[in-house]
Amino acid sequence: MKSISPNIFVNDLQATITFYTKLGFTITDEVTAAEGEKVFAMMTNGSVTFMFQSFASIEGQHPMVNRADGGSLLLYITVDNIRQYYAYINERVTVLTGLEKTFYGATEFSLCDNNNYRLTFAEHD
Repeated sequence: MKSISPNIFVNDLQATITFYTKLGFTITDEVTAAEGEKVFAMMTNGSVTFMFQSFASIEGQHPMVNRADGGSLLLYITVDNIRQYYAYINERVTVLTGLEKTFYGATEFSLCDNNNYRLTFAEHD
């Protein structure tokens, strides 16, 4: 295996794109439905790639894909220069936990995205 790029289903794709742009991600691919509505976006920051797809785009096709916003998914993202990235993020979105040194030696901070998913950013010493 070489990488993982989760495809995360969301209710409001445009709001998700706006939020992740604040985190420094850029759109690297997108799909627009015949009706002109954007239904999929691939976003990348460095070597981290997330795919976001609207629930509406799969309505009736995959009944096992359902949930309320948020849930049990936590995305753990390693970064370099975490203090610099924290300062950048802290001015753009609401942070849940400030920079903390963990018992396992990482420096981390966490936030919730607009879909109520928890993102934890970490730098390992």
